[in-house]
Amino acid sequence: MAEQVVQRAPKRGIWGWMLFDFAQQPFHTLIITFVFAPYFAAKVASNPAEGQEYWGYAAGIGGAIIALTSPILGAIADASGPRKPWILLFSILGFIGCWMLWYATPGMGNLGFAVLAIVIALVGMEYAAVFNNAMMPTLVPRSELGRLSGSAWGLGYVGGLISLVIVLGFLSASPETGKTLLGVSPLFGLDPATHEGDRASGPLTSLWYLIFVLPMFLWTPDVSRRGSATGAVRRGLAELWETLRTLPSQRSYFSFLLSSMFYRDALNALYSFGGIYAAGVLGWPIIKIGIFGILANLTGAVGAWIGGRADQRFGPKPVISVSILILILWCVTVISTTKTEVLFMTVAAEGSGSTLPDIVFYIAGAFIGAAGGSIQAASRTLLVDQVEGDKVTEAFGLYALSGRATSFIAPFAIAFATAWFASEAFNLSTQDAQRLGVTPIVALFVIGLVLLPWIRSREYKPAEA
Repeated sequence: MAEQVVQRAPKRGIWGWMLFDFAQQPFHTLIITFVFAPYFAAKVASNPAEGQEYWGYAAGIGGAIIALTSPILGAIADASGPRKPWILLFSILGFIGCWMLWYATPGMGNLGFAVLAIVIALVGMEYAAVFNNAMMPTLVPRSELGRLSGSAWGLGYVGGLISLVIVLGFLSASPETGKTLLGVSPLFGLDPATHEGDRASGPLTSLWYLIFVLPMFLWTPDVSRRGSATGAVRRGLAELWETLRTLPSQRSYFSFLLSSMFYRDALNALYSFGGIYAAGVLGWPIIKIGIFGILANLTGAVGAWIGGRADQRFGPKPVISVSILILILWCVTVISTTKTEVLFMTVAAEGSGSTLPDIVFYIAGAFIGAAGGSIQAASRTLLVDQVEGDKVTEAFGLYALSGRATSFIAPFAIAFATAWFASEAFNLSTQDAQRLGVTPIVALFVIGLVLLPWIRSREYKPAEA
């Protein structure tokens, strides 16, 4: 497949596109992983197991919506042309959903409102990313996509890190001491007793996104309109049907969608339930989980940057393979760690206060962050290798479909498994029910790795570093 000639976008247009990742990463860092998710499980729900269960339902519902509609909207966007109007539409939805999380108060009897807010935020933010990703191949030549994607992911992790420091250092305080991680009282008179600092992660994510997504809208060039809206719908649906009809015969493209469906689903589940797991199994408070998040974001930024350079030198597929192996190893380590065990071996007595499990969990988080940043950046460039330039948004729509087709199954599986193991039939502790509930993550990583050999990466001459 010959490399498509792409006229380089202005430097500020490239920076504007990269800042989208910077703008959106706090949603994943604050809401999905390190602050709101564990707060939801530990304080909003009646117990951590129920919190993990309902978080799984929310992620599953949002994933199902994205899976069923993203390829259609992607094909329509390719037929019509511009991506920014779609990004704007879903950005508004994501902004509203994140802001609604402020009203998820501790011990609220009905979790339906919180679940609805999570679903709205997830759909809005994920869809905005689909259309932003589709702009990537129009900005630089193919030989530079790996470095561009890796640099953008790295910048995103920096955004997540800064936002996490703001929340932990100035907003979220311990109910016992009334002080934040930096030892100061929360800004704006936020009440530690009602966890207003943790809940403020929702509005902060909304405002952060609003500010830092603006350069993309103002500076990054968009493709020109290709036809009327009515014609675009008809053409888009026709082209999507043709793609789906012939997809099984496109072995590399089909294999990539299948492989990424499993390993990205596993990674998303690991991110979504990692903080919840730490809160329930290790008994970590939000501030301690936040420190874990700071470390994971630091290594994620480094991993994405290194992965982007490795992608440019060796291609994206080797980067993805190595990253999956690292994730499998450290995911097993996480599952095997409790307050008293490491690698399923007892290392301390209950209540002894041993720090070894905490240290192991921190190390695991560092490696998971680095491998996660690398694999996500490389996946974007490997997808671009599978399609022609006029099919990119449709491809990212199918990419979202493949990522979400099992992403609603994995959270549901974790939710059902957690509820099952927490039932009276097994007579397990809440902590053991949580451990067993997340074990499908490892199997998903393995399946994704097994499917990689059937994927081909485009041959290209690497750009000079």
